[in-house]
Formats: sequence, structure tokens, C-alpha cells
Amino acid sequence: MSLWNRHAIFEKNSIILTVGILVVVAIGGLVEIAPLFYLRSTIERVEGVRPYTPLELAGRDIYVREGCYNCHSQMIRPLRDEVERYGPYSLAAESMFDKPFQWGSKRTGPDLARVGGKYSDEWHVAHLREPRSIVPQSIMPGYAFLATTDLDMRAAEGHLAANRAGGVPYSPEQIAKALEDLRTQVNPDSPNLQAFQARYPGATVRNFGGRTGGVVSEMDALVAYLQVLGTMVDFKSYDASANIR
Repeated sequence: MSLWNRHAIFEKNSIILTVGILVVVAIGGLVEIAPLFYLRSTIERVEGVRPYTPLELAGRDIYVREGCYNCHSQMIRPLRDEVERYGPYSLAAESMFDKPFQWGSKRTGPDLARVGGKYSDEWHVAHLREPRSIVPQSIMPGYAFLATTDLDMRAAEGHLAANRAGGVPYSPEQIAKALEDLRTQVNPDSPNLQAFQARYPGATVRNFGGRTGGVVSEMDALVAYLQVLGTMVDFKSYDASANIR
């Protein structure tokens, strides 16, 4: 029987064809999944990358909730035009604590992977309130309601605990102090400031949203998140070969 005629067995018998497909898919899946059980990590560890603070994490949830990812990617590719426009290309380690990560190819608006520190807090607040007051040709909707919406802080501890269950290395102390740390990040005069900065090295503490009275708004959280994007790695001293562990 020729090889072609043997192949006809699969074409004429749906059960054999189904079993054959399952076998091939199983082999392919095993080849991709098996290495994950013995590889210590598929992501390089880079100095400076830390889990988000409770405020930044809340801001990230607002970013996802409002669908910002539909128009903005956080993925600078290693191409000359991208690097010249946005900055150093994205490292996988920068998104290792994102659940889910915000990489993608959608560019209705600019890539935000390096937006942290590029503009002032006031710029972000004005842009989020009324985008066309900053960029006349913008098609971005306004989010003025964020400035007057109090951040729901009741689930701060649970939020960190859920991320810990997903692999983010929050310590029991960070989870227990989540609500206190959230309030501290918008209050430079907080007595908890030193302990907060020890738990989250490099985290900035200030009134991000411009709202007074000690109330934390959703604008505070979103701006805090935007301002940390791309700031954890010092690319001036970054050495890719030295940071792979």
C-alpha cells in the first residue's frame, strides 16, 4: 500500500482522524509545557523591578477597567524608530508582576511603556480631565470623573493577597499594611513614610491627583500608576548580560 493510500485511512475514518489530531496536539503541547517544570524562570531578573505599591496597583486596575489598553500598548520593540521615539525597548522583566501584562500592538494612542516621569502630575491630570486641552487633535475621551471619585480602598489587602496567589512576591507585612501604605503614598507627612519606602524602594510619595483634604481619588491612583511606568530600571547603567540570573 502506497503512503498516499495509507493517508486515506485518516480521511475516511473520522474517529481515527480525531485520535490522530489529539495525539499531535498533545505532543506539541508537551514540547511547549514540559520545559516550564524544570526551568527556574523564563524571565530575566532585573535590578530595580519591584511589585506595584497598593496605590499603583489600584491605578493599574483603573487603567484596565477604563479600557486604556484598547488604544495604548506598553511594548517598545527593539527597532530604531521605536527606540528613538519612546526610549529603550521593553524588557520582559518590567512586566513580570503584571496580571495580565499590557504588551500589544495597538497604537491608536502612543505607547506608554516609558511615560513615567515624562510629564508632570499636573499634565496628566489636565490631560485625563480634557485631552483636547493638551492635544487639540486627540480623540481620547475625558476622564474628569476620576478626580471626584473616591478610591475604594476596602479591598486593598485582598488585592495584594490575590496577586500574591498569582505569583507576585508580596510579603505578609506588605499585605497587612496595604491600606496604610496606600494612604501614605499620597501623604509626604505620614509617620509611616520611612516604613513604606523600605517596603517599596524607589516609590515616590506625593499628592498625585491634586485633590486636598486627605481623600484618595481614583485620579491619584491612575496618575501614580502612569508615573511609575518605565521608571524601575536604570537604563543608563543597565547591562543585559549582567542581569540575567
